[in-house]
Amino acid sequence: MAKQKKQFKEIPLFKDENKEREFWSTHDSTDYVDWSKSTLNPEFPNLKLATKSISLRLPVFLLDRLKSLANQRDVPYQSYIKIILNERVKNEMK
Repeated sequence: MAKQKKQFKEIPLFKDENKEREFWSTHDSTDYVDWSKSTLNPEFPNLKLATKSISLRLPVFLLDRLKSLANQRDVPYQSYIKIILNERVKNEMK
């Protein structure tokens, strides 16, 4: 006997992220998405990450060192700080 293909439900449109979060906390995604066709580690080249400006006070010597290291790598020092923070957070999360 041939296996019947599963019919997936249509994902509703959500007014905001909170409504979507509420929906998925009470519904099974396998009723809506065929995960067997998913891509492992997909890439989203046009996705712009949300950012937030913060004010961070650093000792002058530390900022000078960061700027020097960033200059050696030919990257802006603020980008270099984000790289360092990201690497450290990844390690801490393991």
